[in-house]
Amino acid sequence: MQLKEGSGWKAFYDEENGRWFGEYGGIQAYHLYELTNAQYDELDETMGEGEACTIMHDGRHLYMSVDDRCGPPYTIVFDDDYETLCPWANVVKSGRVWPDALTDAAVELFSSEENNRPQRRKKRECREKNQEESQQSGI
Repeated sequence: MQLKEGSGWKAFYDEENGRWFGEYGGIQAYHLYELTNAQYDELDETMGEGEACTIMHDGRHLYMSVDDRCGPPYTIVFDDDYETLCPWANVVKSGRVWPDALTDAAVELFSSEENNRPQRRKKRECREKNQEESQQSGI
C-alpha cells in the first residue's frame, strides 16, 4: 500500500487490487473517495486540503459524514463496501445514516454523484430482487 499525505488529507494506492482512494476532512465534514490513477498522480504532498479535495471531488464518493451545526448531523454511505475497500480509513461517523432509498435518490438527482449511479443502480436491483423473493416465499 502506497500513501500520500498532506495537510488534512490522505490518499492510498492499493497495489494488490490496483485501486486508488482518498480521504479528507474531519469532524465537521469527512469524505472518502475512490480515485483514478490520474487523480492520485495529481495529488502532491505539499497541497493543502482545499487543493486535494478539489481533485478528489471528481472521484467516486464512497462515504460522507457531516456535522456542520447547520442542521442535525448525518452520514451517507454511497458504497456499502467502503470498509472492505478502505480498511485504513479514519471514517468519522455522524448522526443517522441516510436510508438506501434517500441515498439512491440523491445519487440520481445530483450530478456530483454521477460516478455512483452504476454501482447504486446495481445494488438497488439486488435489494429489490431479494425483497421480491422474500415476499414470494412468505418470509
